[in-house]
Amino acid sequence: MQDTSLSPCIGRCRLETDDICRGCFRHISEIRGWGLMAPAERRKILALLPERQRCLSDARPGH
Repeated sequence: MQDTSLSPCIGRCRLETDDICRGCFRHISEIRGWGLMAPAERRKILALLPERQRCLSDARPGH
């Protein structure tokens, strides 16, 4: 099982107008609350990130 105590942050933060970081694909509210979240909440967010990344990548011009 993945260690959910660690943040998915990759140190390349870039927030767009939708308030989603293009480095880790978390919403700003998820980033701010990460340290206070229960492991189950973190796992739910981590499970959303791959699809969020795909959707945002597909929405980029030229894709």
